[in-house]
Amino acid sequence: MRRYFIYLAYDGTNYHGWQVQPNGVSVQGTLMKALSTCLRREIEVTGAGRTDAGVHASLTVAHFDYDEPLCLQGLTDKLNRLLPSDISVYKVVPVKAEAHARFDATSRTYKYYVTTAKKPFRRNYVCRLMGQAPDVEKMNEAARLLLNYTDFTSFSKLHTDVRTNNCRIMQAVWTQAEEDEWVFTIQANRFLRNMVRAIVGTLLDVGRGKLSLEDFCRVIEQKDRCKAGSSVPGNALFLVDVTYPDALFLV
Repeated sequence: MRRYFIYLAYDGTNYHGWQVQPNGVSVQGTLMKALSTCLRREIEVTGAGRTDAGVHASLTVAHFDYDEPLCLQGLTDKLNRLLPSDISVYKVVPVKAEAHARFDATSRTYKYYVTTAKKPFRRNYVCRLMGQAPDVEKMNEAARLLLNYTDFTSFSKLHTDVRTNNCRIMQAVWTQAEEDEWVFTIQANRFLRNMVRAIVGTLLDVGRGKLSLEDFCRVIEQKDRCKAGSSVPGNALFLVDVTYPDALFLV
């Protein structure tokens, strides 16, 4: 049996998240249907992670197994013809049989976009903040503090099935994208359910003066989701990169 990684992107607006849902259209389900049609047998797909409803990915990875050699460019072209316009496959690459899109990922990077302006053509991809712009410098001071911690229970959705709430954050920074738009970039070895959206909501509380830096540290240290800020909407969140050890790839 041969294993392959699929590199793809999707606009999550019309989907109930990545994972197959009993009563909703998912990215995973749509991709599996297209792959099964192309390869003329039922194909299971495992993703690098689960994104919530409305969340986007400019780059993510999934794996599947197939017992025969494949024309990889041909399969990519066929998938892009079959898939709806809001899902695109970049490439399909062979990997070692034990490679796993989720468990072997060494880092994942997300971006979250906020703006103080009303942008009708960007409304599905940016979170509009009402009132004055937050103090981005203060939010960056708070964001740097995240690197001092590993237990992010305070930013996790309750009652999830993970074994640990420990994550290693390598980068967390706000930058200005446009005059009235900012983007938060965060990279970690793994993320908890709802973690990025909860972190952004809490950082915005810092930027609006509702929390001090000391308060922000206490939120993390209390390991209580009720102490953190509200989760921001999912439509402005993008998974932008997933990395793996080079040793997993066959070419």
